[in-house]
Amino acid sequence: MSLPLLARWSAPMRSQGWVGLGLVALPALLLAWLIIYPILSAVASTIFVAQPGGASAISFGSYQFFFSDQYSRANLWITLWTTLVCGVLLLAIGLPIALYLRFSRGPLSAYVQGLAIFPMFVPSIILSYALIRTIGPNGAVDVLLNGVGLPKLPSPYLTPWGPVIGLVWDNLPLTVLMLTAGLGNIPKSSIEAARDVGASPLRVFLSIIMPRMGNSLLVTTSFAILGIFSSFTLPYLLGPASPEMMGPFMQRTFSDMNDPVNALTQAVIAFGFCLVFGVLYVRSIARNRGGV
Repeated sequence: MSLPLLARWSAPMRSQGWVGLGLVALPALLLAWLIIYPILSAVASTIFVAQPGGASAISFGSYQFFFSDQYSRANLWITLWTTLVCGVLLLAIGLPIALYLRFSRGPLSAYVQGLAIFPMFVPSIILSYALIRTIGPNGAVDVLLNGVGLPKLPSPYLTPWGPVIGLVWDNLPLTVLMLTAGLGNIPKSSIEAARDVGASPLRVFLSIIMPRMGNSLLVTTSFAILGIFSSFTLPYLLGPASPEMMGPFMQRTFSDMNDPVNALTQAVIAFGFCLVFGVLYVRSIARNRGGV
């Protein structure tokens, strides 16, 4: 290609590049203003502490207090435990449903899909009180058991399992949709070819489906964990008063105890754990686009 032709070809490309940058400039500025700046401000507020003379000095006292305080560590642990259990249960429940929806046809699969997506349209506050009236003391489950002469079961309400039930129910629709989308990218010809050579359904699942579902499982897990770790309504209404998840813990520290520095410290620590899965998600997206 001659130099004049190359110049005429590259000029429109540069123009389109500037147009693209202009289109993303406003969203990028909003992202920096509404997300990045508050994060940096929160980190700075917990590290640079005002001294009696008016000057600021670097101090990690709030972080030392958090990790030395038994109650704070217990709240962090129950948050990590709840997130882990919910993530495992979401994959264990959502993946079979997604497999059924991907490879089944007929009216029954449509009803299953509707039931799986239905919790997406139920607000968390309504879901919380519905679960209280269902699995709480003297709820619908207790009434039914009493009606058939069976003893009452221990209620998960106000125990660590209460938020687990609510969060799994609340996050199941997004999990099913994302896993179904990932399964949709698997060519049906590959599965049919494996079946033609005598592969069992288990072998098809392990050798054909799962190796191609790694990215979808990572993205789904990251979204679920980010949502569960930062949840507030369901843990606040269904969980125990002590220990409590980080969301209610931060709110109570800020409003009830009037301690914004420690509340910001708790938020920064929670953000640090979520950042790990956020980075994994971004790297996964970049790898799919060929950037990494």
